[in-house]
Amino acid sequence: MHMTLGAFAFLPDLTEEQICRQIDYCISNDWTVAIEFAAEVQNRDTQWDTWGVPMFDVRDAKAVLAEIRACREAHPKHYIRISAFDPSRGWETVRLSFIINRPRAEPVVRFDRSESQFRALRHRAQPQPERRAMGARF
Repeated sequence: MHMTLGAFAFLPDLTEEQICRQIDYCISNDWTVAIEFAAEVQNRDTQWDTWGVPMFDVRDAKAVLAEIRACREAHPKHYIRISAFDPSRGWETVRLSFIINRPRAEPVVRFDRSESQFRALRHRAQPQPERRAMGARF
């Protein structure tokens, strides 16, 4: 089981060709593509580092793929994702984000949510022992 973040989270890992198609889709919609990486991901409250600068004027998915390869080479044990930002007036938000690289051994974390005074939600991440395959006893 791996961390389920962003689009395509419940699908198998995307191939390079599938990643290229998604980047082409982002470029065709005039969205700015950015490559981001993080050593640890804890659901939705993780700070991601940007690889280089967002690619505002890139019109070729191959150029983005070259940067993805460089990022994977520099950070092979990190999570890496693509984020596509729509700068259109009225939207100005990330329209698509998906993981393209993850560590081989991902930590298993349980998230507890509790309600406190004035209905404020508090979240707590707790590392869990490694899960075993269904039916495995030892």
